[in-house]
Amino acid sequence: MNRLKDSTSPYLLQHADNPVDWWPWTEAAFEEAARRDVPVLLSVGYAACHWCHVMAHESFEDPATAALLNEHAVAIKVDREERPDVDSVYMTATQAMTGQGGWPMTVFMTPDKEPFFAGTYLPRDRFQQLILGVAQAWREQRDGVTDQARHVATALAENAAAVSRALRGPTSKKDTETRFRDVTRASVSSLERDYDPPEGGFGRAPKFPPSMVLEFLLRHHRRTQDPVALRMAEGTCEAMARGGIYDQLLGGFARYSTDNAWVVPHFEKMLYDNALLARVYLNLWRATGSELARRVALETCTWMVHDMRTPAGGLAASLDADTEGEEGKFYVWRPAELTAVLGPEDGAFAAQVFGVTQAGTFEHGASVLQRRVDPDDPERFTRVQRALLAAREQRVHPGQDDKVVAAWNGLAISALAECSLAFGQPHLLQAARDAASLLAEVHLKGTKLIRTSRGGYAGDTDGVLEDYACVAEAFAVLSGITGDGQWLPLAGRLLDTALGAFGDGDGGFYDTAADGESLIFRPADAADNATPSGTFAMAGALLSHAAPEHGDAEHSDAEHSDAEHSGAGRGDAGA
Repeated sequence: MNRLKDSTSPYLLQHADNPVDWWPWTEAAFEEAARRDVPVLLSVGYAACHWCHVMAHESFEDPATAALLNEHAVAIKVDREERPDVDSVYMTATQAMTGQGGWPMTVFMTPDKEPFFAGTYLPRDRFQQLILGVAQAWREQRDGVTDQARHVATALAENAAAVSRALRGPTSKKDTETRFRDVTRASVSSLERDYDPPEGGFGRAPKFPPSMVLEFLLRHHRRTQDPVALRMAEGTCEAMARGGIYDQLLGGFARYSTDNAWVVPHFEKMLYDNALLARVYLNLWRATGSELARRVALETCTWMVHDMRTPAGGLAASLDADTEGEEGKFYVWRPAELTAVLGPEDGAFAAQVFGVTQAGTFEHGASVLQRRVDPDDPERFTRVQRALLAAREQRVHPGQDDKVVAAWNGLAISALAECSLAFGQPHLLQAARDAASLLAEVHLKGTKLIRTSRGGYAGDTDGVLEDYACVAEAFAVLSGITGDGQWLPLAGRLLDTALGAFGDGDGGFYDTAADGESLIFRPADAADNATPSGTFAMAGALLSHAAPEHGDAEHSDAEHSDAEHSGAGRGDAGA
């Protein structure tokens, strides 16, 4: 076992018995590199990442590759979900140096943490050649390597500072309102040009669920009644919900679609995607009354509680794409398998409804279940769906990364609580309360928030801006929905800490605290990605905390239709 054996991260523990002499991200690792006079290899990934597993099997479990790496470098393994700050800094470097990014991220750097090579997945032969090439350059062209690394680090820091300055907008209320109106209109027009009318979504494959874009479009429609914004949101939501990216038996969305039509997903499931999408579909239902939107919001919340709840009461980070070494094996079906479970008649019915064919839509003649149209016989469909789900439960389940990430649990708490109120599902509210209690009791240490826990025990990584913001908003949402007086003061405590520790003194925010670890630059990304940016999450949390009390869990659905947008969380106050 290497130095990862004491980690709390399931991803790092997956590598604890590698022949690679892995170090966690610590100052001691860089000191060791300086002592040995070798470069540092940084490998960043996460537990549900398919290509991370592939590179691990090909290279990190291979004794010959490990021997080369151990001889010529100090190897550091990082879970990007535990250390989003490290991931952000070196992903910025990877994208700047290569024009693209992804995981596993593979970076060579000096003992001063300055990168000089960056890439992603590398097959074993190429990785071995890279190690030898880096070692030779380190021996024979040291000045050139270190000069390049220093130049990259300096350029990244200067660019980060320039972006931060550029984001500072006009200060007068009139200028701000005008700029906001112009930017949002231009954004909708740009999205319309990129929209895919036949299949929903934006751009070409691979297609990721555009959670933040959909949230923006629904808010814009609510403010302006713009039909184009609503049409794009509705079309994308329906296409995703009817495709293979959505689990047609239990609910919940996979990470992304490998094709334009949302048919074949990359099967990993992330908590943050589903928390955000549950709220998107809830807000679509609020806007349109769509039965499909109501069903998907409720099913997605039910999936989070069913598949992601941990014994300590939190919600796990992710589910793997692979089962028994095969991607998607848990989820796909063949016609003969349907018949074996359901019999000939119901098997044929299921094949028709779910789009299961002899040719298949995935590998080796298997099909990913879709639901392109609603069946004519709902009772028969429900019976068939339950039987298939029961049969699938007997399969080997995908691995779960059971660490609890504060920010993602905050997103999930808000979604569960709001859907509970909207749809009259008290068990969802109880799950939200349980997760919030775990965050309050385990993650909150005085005025500081710990980013992760596992098995009810806090990790040793301080929270970043998104953790403070998303958890604060979740506490504010719970306060408004339950009327429980404990949550709003906790939200205020987190926001006060965040304003002091992360503020830049000019109305913006850094992603890391002022007293945190010093990296080659201090990240401050105001752009949303798969999750809300820390800056946007803070804006939403501050609005939610500042909003007046907005009722309690005793609201009826009719009352909620009037009160739903009075400040219960970012999806409402931010609109």
